[in-house]
Amino acid sequence: MIDLHTHTLLSDGELLPSELARRAQEKGYKVIGITDHADSSNIDFVAPRVVTVCSDINKHWKIKAVPGIEITHMPLELIKGAVKFARSKGVKLILAHGETIAEPVIEGTNKQALLSGIDILSHPGLISPEDAKLAANKNIYLEITARKGHSLTNGHVVKIARAAGAKLVLNTDSHSPENLITKDLAEKILSGAGLDKKEIAQVFKNSEDLVKKLS
Repeated sequence: MIDLHTHTLLSDGELLPSELARRAQEKGYKVIGITDHADSSNIDFVAPRVVTVCSDINKHWKIKAVPGIEITHMPLELIKGAVKFARSKGVKLILAHGETIAEPVIEGTNKQALLSGIDILSHPGLISPEDAKLAANKNIYLEITARKGHSLTNGHVVKIARAAGAKLVLNTDSHSPENLITKDLAEKILSGAGLDKKEIAQVFKNSEDLVKKLS
């Protein structure tokens, strides 16, 4: 199991990064992305700490921890600068908090994030065909999510991504240990979103490919 979207006490999660990684390892995870929420108020705090703790985990445990952030509810004009700053601090994986219907995300966030050099557009909600095509052209992954509320538009995301040729990944957006899932449940979530067995296998491969790209 590869999960590239989780949160810890560095933002609004319940666990320290090390404990989250440990619990994920016990659940059978091979790779976990620590991607705490960030905006102008905390990105200078979160970025270096995520990099440090992921380095510690990778030195001592079998699970691979990828240092990341999720740019969240930022003014559109500041997203690109936040991405550049995070990269300069050694952050490998950058997500943007997409236009989920579960929260009042600024309209246009999906497009601006896709233009800013991110790796994954998280729970992109009712993403437009144009933005999905942009994701495909820029080789940015669209997220199918296991998280309650955000998952309401999984079916739409699959439909639009399929038509645009955009790549999909599955993540949990975990904030607590109970949010971590098994691969069996992951397959059921993907099936419920409308993917067939071949497409489900491709989603898992997409996560593997992204991890290799970030290594």
